[in-house]
Amino acid sequence: MDANELSAIDRQLLWHPFTQSATAEPNIPIGAAKGAYLYKEDGCALLDAISSWWVNLHGHSHPHIAEAVYRQALELEHVIFAGFTHRPAAELASRLSRVVPGALQRFFFSDNGSTAVEVGLKMALQYWHNLGIPRTRILALEGSYHGDTFGAMSLSERSAFNAPFSPYLFDVEYLPAPLPGFEEASMAAIDRSISDEKVAVFVYEPLVQGAGGMRMYTPEVLDKMLARVRSSGALLLADEVMTGFYRTGRLFASDHAPANAPDIMALSKGLTGGAMALGLTLCRESIYEAFCSTRMEHTFFHGHSYTANPLACAAALASLDLTLSEQCASAVARIERNHRAFSDSLPSSAQVLNMRVQGSILALDLNLPGQGGYFHPVRKRLYPYFIERGVLLRPLGNTLYVMPPYCFSDDNLNMVYDVIHSMLEELPSWTEYGER
Repeated sequence: MDANELSAIDRQLLWHPFTQSATAEPNIPIGAAKGAYLYKEDGCALLDAISSWWVNLHGHSHPHIAEAVYRQALELEHVIFAGFTHRPAAELASRLSRVVPGALQRFFFSDNGSTAVEVGLKMALQYWHNLGIPRTRILALEGSYHGDTFGAMSLSERSAFNAPFSPYLFDVEYLPAPLPGFEEASMAAIDRSISDEKVAVFVYEPLVQGAGGMRMYTPEVLDKMLARVRSSGALLLADEVMTGFYRTGRLFASDHAPANAPDIMALSKGLTGGAMALGLTLCRESIYEAFCSTRMEHTFFHGHSYTANPLACAAALASLDLTLSEQCASAVARIERNHRAFSDSLPSSAQVLNMRVQGSILALDLNLPGQGGYFHPVRKRLYPYFIERGVLLRPLGNTLYVMPPYCFSDDNLNMVYDVIHSMLEELPSWTEYGER
């Protein structure tokens, strides 16, 4: 199948995520990937500066991960996980149990970030139900995004993304996110919400609200916020689907607030180094014990056909080898230093707002006419601008972010920074967005 045939079939048969097919440009055929690069069918390279939607940690087609999946495929590709177990799942849980924050010692497998969060929410609600304690209220942060299944949508801020389903979503109380300048308002809202001790669970993205626009808040505020909620007896559910595995500069974002480690944590994306689909929901032993009973109705009735898929577990184990190496931690620190140097090098400009860095994540907002956010029309100009210059950046409306795999060299980073510099120099001439 050549590139033309591939594109024809794509247009005729395929339906792509987060894409308005009526107005979108043709999808780019990718034939291969290696390290920091994606290679189009015509052989042209694209520098993957967003880790292919935040999943790729160590570079594409990493031989250590590929070989682990190959060896596992020759031995055991899958088995039902109800009534059976296998070494890759047991080894992955064992190794992670030694490095995750707090006392998260029970591991429930699923197959993506949305379901990992949904599993955690169901755990929290049924925990109180099994104990016979009437805690049913759910807290989340404004600007949050937790996934696209119904429970995860209910946890996420109401927006155009979930508007068609709003009559079917359950109630969640949204607190102001503790962004710079809004910390006290957030704390006051928490105090009001927890006063009746009926909150079951607080669900949050620690330090960085990803799809909400890479909105960041400090570790000190995270710690203070979690301490307030925990004081009421409510459970803490950390959505680390994006922030896990060194994205924020530490192995988990929750490690920035160790005194208030979560009771439940959701992982996916970087879990397998971007090689295969896998989700994990971790919880404290005390939560697990609330489901252990002679009463069948206390069972956690949740599962997926591909729960704990051995191939995905093998990929996760191989990725963990790389993630826990000294080279990985050093690479993340180097990327953060480069991000901060680039941030400091940007000349003062009315076009750039809220330049921010956390670990391997760099983000900035473009100050343009119109209301900012995901649907700002500048995104339609920015995305092809970067693609034409050989860099994959996928702006969130007028928010531009860089989240590279850890194999990125200084030269790779400088290529990304240079194309951002060029865009900022040309931006005033983009007359459709007016003058500031």
